Amino acid sequence: MIFPLAMGLLTLTLLFLDLITKAAAYAALAESDYFLGLVRISYLPGGNTGIAFGWFGESEWAMAAFIVLTVLMMIGIAVLFFTVFKNNNAARVCLAVIEAGAIGNFLDRVFLGYVRDFIDVQRLHFGICNLADFFITFGAVALMICILFVGKDAVIPLGKWRKLREEEKHKEQTEEEGLEAQTGGMTEARTETQEEVQQ
Repeated sequence: MIFPLAMGLLTLTLLFLDLITKAAAYAALAESDYFLGLVRISYLPGGNTGIAFGWFGESEWAMAAFIVLTVLMMIGIAVLFFTVFKNNNAARVCLAVIEAGAIGNFLDRVFLGYVRDFIDVQRLHFGICNLADFFITFGAVALMICILFVGKDAVIPLGKWRKLREEEKHKEQTEEEGLEAQTGGMTEARTETQEEVQQ
């Protein structure tokens, strides 16, 4: 129970960080120089009415569809958190981070009609985005890594997780063999009893 609460707190903290940085950037309406020649603060006038890279920015139906998809995604993340990944805490952290980003951009779309983008990473070929976009992107990448390598249920478990999975399989095999031995012993005893009765 403590871990889900901690992840809820993480989601709320990241959501607050996303919303406060958006508000500050759009209140200042100022641009900065590129940091290390790669990143700068540069708000997008009128906000981003589309999705990634401003796609479908002029389409009202696309915005409505994306809002619906975002709601479904948020619900799906919550379901995965409590079902599929209930035993994989690393994956649950990733889901909490993705959820924060999804909610942050969802609130912008619903209440403002656009998403407040202000982090210019065009020199990295990623356009202008915000913290929520980073949460979603890096959370999704980290989640894929977790699914592939982290935990005993991973596709290719690493280190201790591989050992745990092998130990679990060995334990299951031992239990099955023990059960078969018990069943076999009971069958033999039953057969001997039947033979004695017949005699």
